[in-house]
Amino acid sequence: MTVAVAPYLQFRDTARQAMEFYQQVLGGEATFSTLGESGMAQDPAEADKIMHSQLVKDGVAILMAADTPSSMDPPPATSSVAVSLFGGSEDAEEMHRQWDLLAEGATHVVEPLTRAPWGDEFGMVVDRFGTFWMVNIGGDQPQG
Repeated sequence: MTVAVAPYLQFRDTARQAMEFYQQVLGGEATFSTLGESGMAQDPAEADKIMHSQLVKDGVAILMAADTPSSMDPPPATSSVAVSLFGGSEDAEEMHRQWDLLAEGATHVVEPLTRAPWGDEFGMVVDRFGTFWMVNIGGDQPQG
């Protein structure tokens, strides 16, 4: 087995909606396990909360998420973690589509997707679910 790294996002009650949205953005297949299905729901009202979800693309989990039960502290409103999407100029059309979806209904466009000093297109956005994204589309390097 190859070691892999994937962001694991925490939500209070919106993990399913977030992962369905991220599936539209990134592609792949989303799977969901609820607290009720796993026998982990301490409160019957939380049986439908997501215990674990993952977005799998080309056989690899690229993003994971869960809902935080009410008995636990909620995830912090701010975090030092950002999810980074990056690709080359050959990926520009798809990455512009991804950016447009992430920016639609975003809580904050930190930096619009625009040409950066290093020659790439770069933008930062906090999406409608509170996840911080950085998008970098490789391009021609600036002339010296």
